Amino acid sequence: MKDALTVTALTRYIKYRFTSDPHLQDVRLEGEISNFKHHSRGHFYFTLKDESASISAIMFKSDTASVTFSPKEGDHVIVEGSVSVFEKAGSYQIYVKAMTQQGLGQLYQNYLKLKATLETEGYFEASHKKSLPNYPHTVALLTSATGAAIRDMISTIKRRFPLTAMIVFPTQVQGETAKASIARNIERADAHPDVDLIIVGRGGGSIEDLWAFNERIVADAIYHAKTPIISAVGHETDFTIADFVADLRAPTPTGAAEMAVPDQHEIKRMLEKTKTQLKRALSQRLDRKEETLSYLLNHPVFRYPLRLIDPFEKALTHLSHRLSKQTPIERVERLLDTFKTQKKALHHAFESHLKTLEFRLESRTQSIKLNSPQTRLEQGYTLIQKDGKLIKRAAELTAGDTVDITFADGTTRAEISQKGDS
Repeated sequence: MKDALTVTALTRYIKYRFTSDPHLQDVRLEGEISNFKHHSRGHFYFTLKDESASISAIMFKSDTASVTFSPKEGDHVIVEGSVSVFEKAGSYQIYVKAMTQQGLGQLYQNYLKLKATLETEGYFEASHKKSLPNYPHTVALLTSATGAAIRDMISTIKRRFPLTAMIVFPTQVQGETAKASIARNIERADAHPDVDLIIVGRGGGSIEDLWAFNERIVADAIYHAKTPIISAVGHETDFTIADFVADLRAPTPTGAAEMAVPDQHEIKRMLEKTKTQLKRALSQRLDRKEETLSYLLNHPVFRYPLRLIDPFEKALTHLSHRLSKQTPIERVERLLDTFKTQKKALHHAFESHLKTLEFRLESRTQSIKLNSPQTRLEQGYTLIQKDGKLIKRAAELTAGDTVDITFADGTTRAEISQKGDS
């Protein structure tokens, strides 16, 4: 019987076989980056995969300085390094020394293509986003019935606002048939008469795990739903297509539950605060009304009400006395006298104003006549024009110019034969 080996001994032997094989010490691999993490110490941790297989990869900080781009999920790269065994985990991985970018992976290319198409079709427009109810009556939870996400959402909603009912629609959120399951349950929840808010999502994962939320059928179901939808795909750094189309995006399922319902403790605090403010305002208003009532009760008007009647009684007596002394005929005669006097004064004022206007008109007519061009011409002045332009100075003429000279009785043409000194 052979002696039993320790796990450490076997792992070290396997590692020895890896490190002694020259083909594994100088490896050049091509693949797509998945589950990329940039460690706080500067190291790169990721998975390199193709259509059929994947391998874990690590690139230490001392080597990452040579990378000329920022690696991210979906990048298609070529790496160079050595393959060895990580003894603690008992797994093999490639230790990358160099990395060059070859383009985007097929999945990521599909993602960008669908995103651009939906954006052109208006699926991401803010005008299409629906507002969430402040106090939802029933929330539909669309996720795996056995995962941690459903437990977190249920406990969060019960803790924050127990008045909200919940309906769980068990949904497949990973795998080839997940997209149809998600779309079908969105339609079922949207048609439910009690549901006024839908949360659809799952916990985190790689781009492959989350791919169902990047499918057109899911985007269509979210876009056409009449009920507000929160997308809760637990991947804080990357957005899925569902995140862009949904009315609101939450970084995690727990975050979606917190966004969906208000906090009962906060509501209680707000109600207590409002209650205190209302009591204070009511007390202050009652105090003011009491002061006003006290003032009115002590006012002389209420203490000696008959004093209010005295002035009116005296006025009435005075008016009755005046009225008894004035008959309608006497009043009409006085009004006729007043009318005649005012008519005469108005007639006199009109005639006086008319004479003033006639005098001003005559004066201005004489002024215009004295200053008119014809008057100046009759006084011996002349107008000289050259080519229709009025000549004001001798400097404007030269010998040989032809000019038109206007007199009081007509115009004649002349030629400048000689120009004197200026």
